[in-house]
Amino acid sequence: MKTLKYRTISANKETVNKQWFVVDAENEVLGRLASKVAFVLRGKHKPDFTPHVDCGDNVIIINADKIRLTGKKLTDKVYISHSGYPGGQKKTNPEEMLSKHPGRVVEKAIKGMLPKNRLGADLFRNLYVYAGSEHKQEAQKPVKLDLNTIK
Repeated sequence: MKTLKYRTISANKETVNKQWFVVDAENEVLGRLASKVAFVLRGKHKPDFTPHVDCGDNVIIINADKIRLTGKKLTDKVYISHSGYPGGQKKTNPEEMLSKHPGRVVEKAIKGMLPKNRLGADLFRNLYVYAGSEHKQEAQKPVKLDLNTIK
């Protein structure tokens, strides 16, 4: 007797097909860019997405220093960090962070949208952020990613 067998195919490290994408962040809104890049890093745009596996793609972001923030977030948004010692709390805003470390604003936004576990740390290693228009991954032949094609 012939019966149909439906099997759920789960991706694993060996079967994942990773690609390289380059995203130009010039005049892009920070939160919208971050959510779409996190979506690609996680691999949710692929039909064989598996939640517990790193099946996402590698993303290179260029021109991170030309990112846009809406409203008064450039001066009013506050990033808080703590050293762990009494009185070790530091506050900074995106304007200061863009002047000192331009790519860090984009990295913090994307990291906040990834899972808060070992998988999220592994996914974050697939992100490369550059302040200028040049990047070091020409050998991987990255494809330009149009953010408007993602949900």
